[in-house]
Amino acid sequence: MSKRFEGRTALITGGSRGIGKAIAKQLAEEGANIALLDVNEEALNEAKKYFENSDLKVITMQANVVSSQDVQSAVDEAVEAFGSLDILVNNAGIIRDNLLFKMSEDDWEQVIDVHLKGSFNAARSVQKYMVDQKFGRIINISSTSALGNRGQANYSTVKAGLQGFTKTLALELGKFGITCNAVAPGFIETEMTKATAERVGIPFEQFIEARANEIPVKRSGQPEDIANAVAFFADEKSSFVNGQVIYVAGGPKA
Repeated sequence: MSKRFEGRTALITGGSRGIGKAIAKQLAEEGANIALLDVNEEALNEAKKYFENSDLKVITMQANVVSSQDVQSAVDEAVEAFGSLDILVNNAGIIRDNLLFKMSEDDWEQVIDVHLKGSFNAARSVQKYMVDQKFGRIINISSTSALGNRGQANYSTVKAGLQGFTKTLALELGKFGITCNAVAPGFIETEMTKATAERVGIPFEQFIEARANEIPVKRSGQPEDIANAVAFFADEKSSFVNGQVIYVAGGPKA
């Protein structure tokens, strides 16, 4: 595999499993130093063992993206460990699905905080380093739910919000050699979609089969599909691609 990210450092929030872990793996295999930030200590420890066994350059940091102090400390630690911070992937997320009339204020606020405040905290912390070095790649993980999804008023709102955030950062930071783009996954087999299947009371295999039948390529997505799109945006050669949202959903419609 080519080493197009040799000498680069990538910080991935929510990076201990699922899509975040797959992104970390691809970037690391292509030469990047990886800093994984996650609130889940157990999952972080498992991820650390996985990457160490694969002989890949990864550090793990337990932090809550909702805390600006936690995030700033993690960003500073990553720069101290590797000497730069070149790529940020805002991947940390949670779901608290419910129909609007059943949704609590806490369900709403937790999802808003993790996705939007978390991405704001991380982007604000890394931009100083990126501006100083005149290079950076910020990639936000949105979702096809940004277009609306029953039972996800909170999640749809934040994923749409991340697209606006992406386009605004692209306008503000482009002159410093920093691009900002977003990847919007469709149905991807992860722990999060498994939790959705449990919520609606359907076995995961049956859930996957039903969703795959609705997708033009007739399969569900894998975390590696999203990692591939993130790597495209992170590439130095993608410097003229800025403020874009790419839907990785197996078809033209979400």
